[in-house]
Amino acid sequence: MKQNEALDILKMGQNVFLTGSPGSGKTFLLNQYIEYLKQHQKNVAVTASTGIAATHMNGTTIHSWSGLGIKETITDPEIRRLMTRKYLLKRIRAAKVLIIDEVSMLKATQFDALDKICQYFKTSFLPFGGMQVVLSGDFFQLPPIQREGGEINFINESVAWNNMDINVCYLDEQHRQKDKNLSLLLDHIRDNNIEVSKEILASQKNNGNKSDDIVTKLYTHNVDVDNINNLELGKINEAEVAYEMTSIGQAEIVAALKKSCLSPERLVLKKGAQVMFIKNNFDLGYVNGTQGRVIDFDAMQMPIIQTLGGKIIKAGRASWTIDNDAGNVVAEINQLPLRLAWAITVHKSQGMNLDSAEIDLSRCFIEGMGYVALSRLSTLAGLRLIGINDLAFYVNEKALLIDKEFKQLSQNAVESLQAMTGEKIKKLQERFIS
Repeated sequence: MKQNEALDILKMGQNVFLTGSPGSGKTFLLNQYIEYLKQHQKNVAVTASTGIAATHMNGTTIHSWSGLGIKETITDPEIRRLMTRKYLLKRIRAAKVLIIDEVSMLKATQFDALDKICQYFKTSFLPFGGMQVVLSGDFFQLPPIQREGGEINFINESVAWNNMDINVCYLDEQHRQKDKNLSLLLDHIRDNNIEVSKEILASQKNNGNKSDDIVTKLYTHNVDVDNINNLELGKINEAEVAYEMTSIGQAEIVAALKKSCLSPERLVLKKGAQVMFIKNNFDLGYVNGTQGRVIDFDAMQMPIIQTLGGKIIKAGRASWTIDNDAGNVVAEINQLPLRLAWAITVHKSQGMNLDSAEIDLSRCFIEGMGYVALSRLSTLAGLRLIGINDLAFYVNEKALLIDKEFKQLSQNAVESLQAMTGEKIKKLQERFIS
């Protein structure tokens, strides 16, 4: 499905699951739709399953927005207690559209709990209390965290999913990967063609990226990347320039923003430091994951970055905010949209576009981890592969079966859309937005 087709379906107010391979434009399309809703004064709740994903869209976690917190299930008495919180009651009842990004990391039981909460707060037995629900994610990426030996239950196995008449929009265009070999490799992993995937990667091992170009190391385990980055920074014999994060707003919300922001509260840079932008700014020419080196500082001590592609960018401070239902800022943090980038975890790399990376997949411990790491890259030429195990080539078996179903459902949605006249589509869109 093309982006414009998915956008037409969204504008008609239908429940949608937006999926597709990394780089197919899911987040871009979500941001387009969010802007459309705001232009038409349609109250939209922007959430994600993780704090990192939420900050990419200036949203909040679905756990915080709903009051579910860390629970996996919820009882009627617990929901009634939640309803005594006026701020929860106000924001859930005000929302007309609920967006949840990175839904692959939500469990089926959590999804049912969210549905139940919304029904209670909206006093409606309709799925999610009658809101339009827009889900986005890729089930081949990191799955919900399970207890050892536990079975993974994706949200499509929930009662709520099967009650909400959802339209699957499977985006099939590619906007991140710039070479056919990388796209082919990721497609083979998605199709469970393990031997072919191994052959493609074997040809890259210790071959790619032998130059001194900037390379970010991706680790599969939660190693102390801050220590690695600080160690590398300490090797540079240049003066330090420090930048402190500032904040305003409600203390609890500010704390949550700080936790989900990849830029540290105190960022220390030197001339020669390897850095990564962690926010999108298309006007200035960088996106989340753009890599570069500090080549100088201007008169205001703001860093001047030379990207891997040779572009010179004067970095300025940026803001991350959370708004209330009226569109007013309730919390804001301000910092340079940068982090030291000698090392980062695979988990925190989700949503990034990396020009180059040194990846060690020899200790992959969960299906989908290798896929996530490799899909961050724009070309295989940017890969320096230093190790790999067989698990790196595997994706979840359920995801393989589900993906085939999603592709067919998406094709059905395209055919239904094409069967409508332009006038009918316009009328449905106008009815929803009115």
